[in-house]
Amino acid sequence: MPPTIYVHLLPELASEETLAGSTAVVIDVLRATTTIVHMLAAGADHVSPCISIEDAKEKASLIDGALLGGERGGVRIDGFDLGNSPTEYSRDIVAGHPVIFTTTNGTKAMQRCQRASRILIGAFVNLSAVCRELSDAENVHLVCAGTAGEVTREDVLLAGAIVDLMTATGQWEVNDAAQIAADAWRTAQENLVAVPLVERLQKSRGGRNVLAIGLENDIQIAATLDKFDLVPELDAESWEIRLR
Repeated sequence: MPPTIYVHLLPELASEETLAGSTAVVIDVLRATTTIVHMLAAGADHVSPCISIEDAKEKASLIDGALLGGERGGVRIDGFDLGNSPTEYSRDIVAGHPVIFTTTNGTKAMQRCQRASRILIGAFVNLSAVCRELSDAENVHLVCAGTAGEVTREDVLLAGAIVDLMTATGQWEVNDAAQIAADAWRTAQENLVAVPLVERLQKSRGGRNVLAIGLENDIQIAATLDKFDLVPELDAESWEIRLR
């Protein structure tokens, strides 16, 4: 049986039992997974994702030099060092520091994948690197974070881009959601000159939310293809994200 790629348009559509033993890729383009790639590229020691603000504060209090990062409703949490914008995580701020990180949607999607054998962090900024890491996998599950329980275009487009690249280089079976995502990406790709990816993301629900809080540059950053040749991986035992 050939390897299979499954897309789950929301975390709620992927049970922990379904993901158990597989290779999972968490996708939250706007903005958690994009920001995590940036913070590790800037030299953060590791990232510890947390579901709640209280858990994040408690964990940070136990780790010397830890930085608190994250958002609720798109904006930095009161009392936190950093928010959820990639530009905040510069090398001079995060290099060598662990980051305790909590977001509205992305860290919940990571929690859903806790029984997977591998948990990778995917974004447009590391698209090709993620696909390369998946090349030897047998069962791949792409888990889209969505926004407030609703499917978001930006996550679907990235899932479709991964499916498109993977199926172009090997024999993969795909589920219906993967085919839908790939079709959406291929349609967008045909017209990227007329309608750049950043414009498509701006018009998504997640994009509109980011625009509403005045962070348009975050969308431009999230729409950058292959800025980094690296893959963050979440270790299910330590619950820490580090570079592969």
